Amino acid sequence: MRNNAKKEKLYAVIGLGRFGFSLAKRLAEAGKDLIVIDRKETVINDAVTFTDNAYMMTDLSKENLRNVGIQNCDTVIVGIGSDFAVSVLTTMIVLQLGVPHVIAKALTEEQGCVLDKLGAEVVYPEREMGVRLANRLLAPRVMEYIALNDDISITEILIPDTMPEMTVQEMNLRQRYGLNIIAVKRGEEVTVDIRPQMQLHAPDILAVVGRHDQVNRFRIGKSSDCGTEKGKSTMRKPDKFDPKELHRKTEAELRKIKKSGNLSDRDRERIENRLREKDRGDD
Repeated sequence: MRNNAKKEKLYAVIGLGRFGFSLAKRLAEAGKDLIVIDRKETVINDAVTFTDNAYMMTDLSKENLRNVGIQNCDTVIVGIGSDFAVSVLTTMIVLQLGVPHVIAKALTEEQGCVLDKLGAEVVYPEREMGVRLANRLLAPRVMEYIALNDDISITEILIPDTMPEMTVQEMNLRQRYGLNIIAVKRGEEVTVDIRPQMQLHAPDILAVVGRHDQVNRFRIGKSSDCGTEKGKSTMRKPDKFDPKELHRKTEAELRKIKKSGNLSDRDRERIENRLREKDRGDD
């Protein structure tokens, strides 16, 4: 089953409900070596279409799991949700067999606490799907949402047709919202080399990383700077002006312009330099 020359990782999924079956099928489609186990013959009959190592097993004893090679796996996912006692026992046996990475599905925080104490990595697929759906409902232009922890997330956001074309520097998400653009998807092409002069336009998809509240404040077409007016985006390009005009502005006028926030990094720096000049009395 395992080709030691290739040193490919071996995976196993125990419990082929909706979560386990989808996970196993995706691993198989990615060409991974895979063992799958379920107690239902009909499910195993479906699983043999994507892996030769599909086993029907009603007794998840240590001996039976060892016989199918679970101890050789690098990662085992225990996706049993219908019987938590069986899930706990199976997780414990898999860990005893020496599997280095065990992931167990939990439905509640209490279940997760027990599985975590056993030494398994705990996932909450139903809860995570609910959070994703809620974020899509709250922000229709959010394409995908991945929580890295309780505070930070990666979010894919669709640029609307109503937003004018502008550069990364002009959009200035880091200054305005504390967000970093880590990738831009344009059709089938994904770019991670994000440069200040890169042009952004609809229907590009931005992958941004930042705190949840910053992402929620941004959500193109929903925030105060990127709001909607009768369904239209009001996101504006940064104000542009002749740098020579700065020398004619009073300090109060310069501070007002700076406070507006609708500036490119270059113009903001010019204003700050001019304010420092005034502080030094260099007029």
